[in-house]
Amino acid sequence: MAGKALNKANLMALGTETLAELLLETVKGDAARQRRVRLVLAAGQGVEAVAVDVRKRFATIRKARSYISRKKQRTLAKELSELTELIEKRIAESAPDLAFDLLWEQLHLARGILERTDDAWSAIGDVMHQAMEAVARLSAKLTKTPEDLAEDVFDAVVGDVFGTFEHAVRATSDALGASGMARLKTLAREAAEAPAPEAEIALYAVLTGASRSEARAKAARQRRIHLLLQDLADLEGDVDAWLAQYTPQQLTAETVAPAAADRLLQAGRAEEALALVEAALERREGSTRDRLDLDESHFACLEALGRKDDLIAALWERFETRLCPAALQRHLKLLPDFEDIEAEDRARAHILGYHPIQSALLYCQRAPDLSLAAQLVLARYDEIDGEAYELLSPLADDLSAHHPLAAVLLWRAMIDFALRRGRTGRYGHAARHLMACTTADMSIEDYAGHPSHYAYVEGLRRNYGRKAAFWERLDTE
Repeated sequence: MAGKALNKANLMALGTETLAELLLETVKGDAARQRRVRLVLAAGQGVEAVAVDVRKRFATIRKARSYISRKKQRTLAKELSELTELIEKRIAESAPDLAFDLLWEQLHLARGILERTDDAWSAIGDVMHQAMEAVARLSAKLTKTPEDLAEDVFDAVVGDVFGTFEHAVRATSDALGASGMARLKTLAREAAEAPAPEAEIALYAVLTGASRSEARAKAARQRRIHLLLQDLADLEGDVDAWLAQYTPQQLTAETVAPAAADRLLQAGRAEEALALVEAALERREGSTRDRLDLDESHFACLEALGRKDDLIAALWERFETRLCPAALQRHLKLLPDFEDIEAEDRARAHILGYHPIQSALLYCQRAPDLSLAAQLVLARYDEIDGEAYELLSPLADDLSAHHPLAAVLLWRAMIDFALRRGRTGRYGHAARHLMACTTADMSIEDYAGHPSHYAYVEGLRRNYGRKAAFWERLDTE
C-alpha cells in the first residue's frame, strides 16, 4: 500500500489532535506505556512532579512480593531502563541532586527484585549498571556534602549482597573528593571491627544454615570492605594501600597476582611486579587451567625490564604448552631474521605431533592455518573424534575450498560417529555432510589411500542400511 514514510516530520503534520488520538489508541491496554506517557506529561509540570510519579512507581516495585518470570523480568528491565533515561534527560540538568537521589533509590530496588527472580541473563544487572553509569555522569554536578555522600556510598557498598553497588565508589569519586574518600576510609576501619548486621546474618542463615551464618556474613562484609578500600587506593594512586588488602600469600595467587603486577608496573616497580608473578607461576606449576592474564602480566614485566631473551622464551613456552597463536606471533616478531623461519618450522612440527589432536586442530582454526590443519588431518585421521561437531564442522567448511580431501575426512568422521552411536539428533547434520562430500568429490583426484566417495557411501549402506531415519534425511537434502 502506497503511503508516506513513518517519520517525525510526517507525524507532526497530522496535528496535535490526531496524534493525541493515535497515542491514546496505542497505549490502550498497555500499563507500561501508559505510565511512560504519564511521566512525560508530569514533566511539563516541573521536575518535582516527575519525581513524585517516579517514586510512586519505585514504591510499587518495592512492595511487590511475587516471583518475577523471565517474560515479566524483561518488561521490568525495559521499564527501569526507560526510567533511568527519563531521570537523566528530564531531571538531571536542572536538578542533579534530585536526579541522583532517584537513581540511588532505583539502585536500592535491585536487592528486592533479584530476590524474586533468576537473573541468569543479567537483564536486571545490566539495567542497574546503566543507572550506575548515569550516577557517574552526574557525580561532578552534585552539591551534597562529600561526607554525607560518603555515608550513603559506604552503607550501599558494604550492605550490597548482589554486587549492584560494586562500582559506586568510582562512580561518585568526583563528588566525594579527598574529604569524602577520607570519610570512607574512617567508616571502613570502624566497620571492620563491628559485627555483621542481623539482617545479613539472617540472609546467610537461609543460604548456608544457622550454624555458620554469622561467620559467613562477617566474611562477606569484610570482602566488600576490602573491595571498597581497593577502589579508594586505585583512585588515589596508592599501590601500597591496594596491596595491603591482601596477605603476601594471597598476592601470589593466580587470580590476584595479575592485578597486583599491573598496578606495580604502572607505579614503575617492575622488579616487584615480576617477583609476584614468578611466585604465582611457581604456584601454578602443574595446573591444566589456562590463566592468560597471568602470562600476559609475566610478559609485561619482562618487557618493562628489557629482558628480551627471557620474554622470547616465555612466549615460546606459552605457545608450546597452551597452543596460543598470539604468543607464537609475538615470539616470531622478536626473533632476528632467518631465525623466525626456523622457529616457524619448529612450531608446525610441534602442532603436528601435539596430543590430543582436537587441541591441535583448534589451534589451526584460531591461527588460522588451514594448510597445517589439512596436513594434520591427513597425517592423523584415525585419531579424530567425530563427536567434536562444534570444532570439526566449521573447520571442514573452511577447508573445503582449497583442501577438499581434508574437509571430506572431517565430514566422514562426524558422519561415522553419528551413525555408529545412533545419534539421531545429528542425522540431519550427517546427511548435510554427506552431500558436502558428494560436492567435494568432484575436486578430489586422489583420495590418498582413503576410500573413494563411491566406496565410502557403499560402506555406509552396507553397515548402516537399516538406519532409515538417516537415509530419509539424506533424500530430503
